[in-house]
Amino acid sequence: MKTISTDKCYGGTQGVYVSRSEACDCDMTFAVFVPPQAAEGNLPVLWYLSGLTCTHANVMDKGEYRRLAAELGLVIVCPDTSPRGDHVPDEADNWQFGKGAGFYVDATQPPYAANYGMCSYIAEELPKLIAAEFPVDMDRQGIFGHSMGGHGAITIALKNPDRFRSCSAFAPISHPSVSGWSKPAFRKYLGADEKTWRAYDACSLIEDGYRFPELFVDQGTADSFLEDGLRPAELKAACEAAEINLTLRMQEGYGHSYFFISTFMEDHLRWHAQRLG
Repeated sequence: MKTISTDKCYGGTQGVYVSRSEACDCDMTFAVFVPPQAAEGNLPVLWYLSGLTCTHANVMDKGEYRRLAAELGLVIVCPDTSPRGDHVPDEADNWQFGKGAGFYVDATQPPYAANYGMCSYIAEELPKLIAAEFPVDMDRQGIFGHSMGGHGAITIALKNPDRFRSCSAFAPISHPSVSGWSKPAFRKYLGADEKTWRAYDACSLIEDGYRFPELFVDQGTADSFLEDGLRPAELKAACEAAEINLTLRMQEGYGHSYFFISTFMEDHLRWHAQRLG
């Protein structure tokens, strides 16, 4: 691991780092905020997964999480959204696929399988590095994210309920197997057999018996992607059928941007802190 930058903020440290990823066969950049309480011992860690077109920097610059994270004693980890590098296959004119759009899946189809191992990177590889390099209590982990990252957070939590104590999302892609902006990406990453897509679809995972104790979702009513892309009503129906406790808040007049995310960031941090102890 190499340090790109560190800055003192609210008594803690906001750092940006890079390390070689085997899952993605490239160097991956990520951000970590360590609050001042780390001087006294290991702290709970909260993973934030970003959405389409983003890097680690979007939430770091616009998410407004550091003041309260410092108060609550939460380590915040912000990974990138896809592999990077000249050798990584991409569609430069397609913002819904390729670099910046890894969808937190482990691709199985060439040429993407060689680099797009984002599920393994987030769920297995990066946690080992964070545990070795930062003052974190890996028995107290939570995960949340936005849009594509909300999809990633919920699916990874459903498949790892013993690892995460809490999971929330801002405007998650709830049913990517049928959503207009994710179906083409799933087909290219995972192949034409839609049964294989279910492993990365929150509604499908719940239908297939995967469970998480409770989920917390904020969704803006003025989000232009609400009906086709995000489909919160389908997540609500899946959770009701499976008796999963879902708190779905429809926030009147809010859109899809970081104006929305930053407005409700503190609610999510406090919600996670209560469950992480």
